[in-house]
Amino acid sequence: MSSKSYEVAIIGGGIVGCAIAYYVAKAGIECILIEKNDIASGTSSRCDGNITIVDKDPGFDSLMSLVSQELTIDLHKELSIPFEYRASGSILVCDNEEEMEAAKEWVKTQNEAGLKFNVLDPKDIQNESPFFADDIPGGLECETDSLINPYLFCYSLIDKAKEYGLVVKTEAEVTNLRKDADFTIETTSGNVIAQKVVNAAGVWAPFIGEMVNIDIPIVPRKGHILVGSRQQPVMLRNVMEFGYLMNKFGRKRIADERTAEHGVALVLEPTESQNFLVGSSRQFVGYDSSIDIQVVQTIAKRALRFFPKMNDFKIIRSYTGFRPFTEDHLPIVSEVDQLPGFYIAAGHEGDGISLATVTGKLVEELITDKAETIIPKEPLSFERFNKSTTHV
Repeated sequence: MSSKSYEVAIIGGGIVGCAIAYYVAKAGIECILIEKNDIASGTSSRCDGNITIVDKDPGFDSLMSLVSQELTIDLHKELSIPFEYRASGSILVCDNEEEMEAAKEWVKTQNEAGLKFNVLDPKDIQNESPFFADDIPGGLECETDSLINPYLFCYSLIDKAKEYGLVVKTEAEVTNLRKDADFTIETTSGNVIAQKVVNAAGVWAPFIGEMVNIDIPIVPRKGHILVGSRQQPVMLRNVMEFGYLMNKFGRKRIADERTAEHGVALVLEPTESQNFLVGSSRQFVGYDSSIDIQVVQTIAKRALRFFPKMNDFKIIRSYTGFRPFTEDHLPIVSEVDQLPGFYIAAGHEGDGISLATVTGKLVEELITDKAETIIPKEPLSFERFNKSTTHV
């Protein structure tokens, strides 16, 4: 039983929870981070490391990512443990002329919003990598996109947050949550008392919500990633196909039946260790984390459409992770009106790495009741779903 009371308890030690812990601790607030396993042991260790605007809808979605990129630049300077930050930009490649026309419109819209997007022609694509197929009609680039190692980033944030007074409680699964005068968080490693609670449990956030009769509309969306061995550098920066946007936002695309069924679209990320990650897939299969060899084969086949000269590269392993999906593809970063002092910071789907820093900063501003926040808070409000019920 813990006798100490904290002002804020953060549930979830993934990249979002770690970013929140950093900004809350930096603000001088007594806080504790509670994680059922170890730091970055869930989705944040089963993903890529893209901090991108290139795959975001123009408007508020892009704004969030731009602010997050700027905050990450600051953290690259502030944090003591390096986290493999690389500001190399990223590109989207098109499969056909229809996508190419859509890409040009995408660039125009993003430029009008003040973002640094450029159209790439076939020659530009060939200059990017000798492994690209010869028939790619072009694509687009976002100059400001960057890459990090999300696992290292989590530990770097926690390392600095501890200097500001953060307490970390790992191997402590939350088994119950109740509110009297304060919140009591029961865990497998003792109880924690806190005035405010932030639910940053990602795909597990609905289970925390259930403990206080809050219905959180987040479901897991599984994705596979393949790890390729270091041989020759395939790419020097992140590359996605334009169809990734179609899969992400549920839009119609030209693709074969198996590619469409598994929600597969090319994502290739070079790592600092000179291996590379290949994805991606999107499936609603509950919390089944098993590897589906058919999906792995579909991803490999899709990669060869864009990089046919990679056909003799070795794949070391594959793994899966869960994206916390919401219907409108925006996260929930909000206090719950029906339960004052209870905050949700989850539902980032595949954008948790991109949006972790801006989420962390926004939560700190919500907790401290700032009159103006770093981004508008209304689009991320829990109340937009109007599905919660509370009986505490």
